Amino acid sequence: MGHDDTLAIGALLRRHGFHFSRSMGQNFLIDPDIPAAIAESSQAEEKNGVLEIGPGIGALSHELCKRAGKVVAVELDRTLLPILSETMANFSNFEVVNADILKTDIPALVREKLDGLTPIVCANLPYNITTPALTALIESKCFGSITVLVQKEVAERLCAKPGTAAYGAFSVFMQYHTEPALLFEVPKECFEPVPKVTSAVVRAVVRGKPPVETADEAFFFKTVYAAFALRRKTLVNSLMTAFGTHLTKERLTQAVTSCGLDANIRGERLGLAEFAALSGAISAALAEKT
Repeated sequence: MGHDDTLAIGALLRRHGFHFSRSMGQNFLIDPDIPAAIAESSQAEEKNGVLEIGPGIGALSHELCKRAGKVVAVELDRTLLPILSETMANFSNFEVVNADILKTDIPALVREKLDGLTPIVCANLPYNITTPALTALIESKCFGSITVLVQKEVAERLCAKPGTAAYGAFSVFMQYHTEPALLFEVPKECFEPVPKVTSAVVRAVVRGKPPVETADEAFFFKTVYAAFALRRKTLVNSLMTAFGTHLTKERLTQAVTSCGLDANIRGERLGLAEFAALSGAISAALAEKT
C-alpha cells in the first residue's frame, strides 16, 4: 500500500467533511490488496447477490461489484452516502441502503433487492456489532455463505474447538449453523484509523442441515448458553443457573453422567454431539417432573 492511497483517501474524506465515528466502530480498509483478497475469498460470481454491511468508502464494494451480479450495501452513517455515490459511480450493479442492519428485516431486503440471485454476505463488519450482526444474518436463513472481516480474537472464537480458551457458546452457535474457517489475518496497518487489534477473514458456509439432531433447537441452545454461564466452574454448577429452579443438583448431575460425561466436567469441553445428548437428557428430566 502506497503513501498515495492514504493521502487520496484522506483528501476524499476531508472534501466531504467526514469524521470517523468511534461509536459506529468504523475502520476503513486502505490497503487495496486486502479488499480484493476478501472479495476473492467470498467466491462471489455473476449469479450472486451480495449483501455488504458497513461499506465505508466502498473499497470492498468495488471488488465485489467486479465479481457479483449485484451488491447491496447497508450503511448506517448517512454522511458516507455522498462519498459512496462518488466512489461507486462507475458501477450500475451497486445499491446502498441507509439503514441499521440490526433493525432491518433481512429476508425482506434480500427478496426486494437480490431477487433471482443466489444471496451471500461479504463485509468488513463494524467491530461493535459483530456478534449480533452474525446472529441476525444466520437466523435470517437467506445466505449460502458469510465472509467477514472481524477482529482476530472473534475469528478464533467462531472457529474454536472444544476445550480451547477461545471456545464458547457463540462458537457452538456458529458451528451448529455453519462451517466456519479462518482464512487469513489482516494487519492493523491496513486500516484507517489504525485499530488496536489484528483482524482476520472468516468464511462460513451455511449448512444445509445441522450436524447434530436435536428434538428442540431452542432448548438445545438454552442448554449451551447455560453450560457457559459460569466459566471455570463445573458444567453442573453452570447448568444450575438455568435449570436449578426445576431440577436438583443431583438430578442434573445424573443427566450429565447419563451422557457418558464426567460429573465434574466443564462446559467448554463439550462438542456439538455432547450438547445435543445433554439437552435431550435435561429435557427428559424436566418432563419427568411434570
